[in-house]
Amino acid sequence: MSLLLLLCACLLTCLGQIAQKYAVESWRGQTSGLGQKLRSPWLWLALASLGLGLLVWLLVLQRLEVSIAYPMLSLNFVLITLVARFVFSEPIDRRHWLGVALVMSGVALLGQHT
Repeated sequence: MSLLLLLCACLLTCLGQIAQKYAVESWRGQTSGLGQKLRSPWLWLALASLGLGLLVWLLVLQRLEVSIAYPMLSLNFVLITLVARFVFSEPIDRRHWLGVALVMSGVALLGQHT
């Protein structure tokens, strides 16, 4: 159950980051004021996702030691890198992919501890 909650917290925070990116992309080139920006559905999705992610994260911290749980949030780095590459078509160099592989290795090692 703890790992499922941790995965849920990761996915919600990633969704929040992606929604933030879409929100600022929708504002690009617009001279709209703050009121217009505050009506962005992407902004509200980001806030809701990040808020819900925070609540799930609190449940994770009730069940896992922070020394295990927090490093496993680095899965966000992996997920966001994949989204950046395949959704936003951002270039990712080999060194970055090596870092992703190392993060995944670390998460796998920590996952064996739980």
